[in-house]
Amino acid sequence: MIEKLPSERRRSERFLLDVPLVVRGESAERQPFEELTFSISISTYGALVVLANKVTVGQTLFLKNPETQYETQGRVARLGAPYGGLAQVGIEFPQAAPQLWTLSSPLKP
Repeated sequence: MIEKLPSERRRSERFLLDVPLVVRGESAERQPFEELTFSISISTYGALVVLANKVTVGQTLFLKNPETQYETQGRVARLGAPYGGLAQVGIEFPQAAPQLWTLSSPLKP
């Protein structure tokens, strides 16, 4: 079951959903990384994920759904409180990417 989160000033609704993802980019130490992780919440325009690698606000990351192989680019919009020893990372997509999520609803038109 997908739980809808309260509305904030966002381009699209957010939903609590654990989706496996591969995130790749460059760490804060300028080392390339590729990490298998998961989302905490998702939307058409972004996601909140957890990462072991340290990243910085504004940097570019690539997110791929290993089930569909769909990949999109995103920008680190915010860093949240640790979650089980991992960093919570808010990622914003430059354009809608509902194809990243393997649902027929509610994010796909």
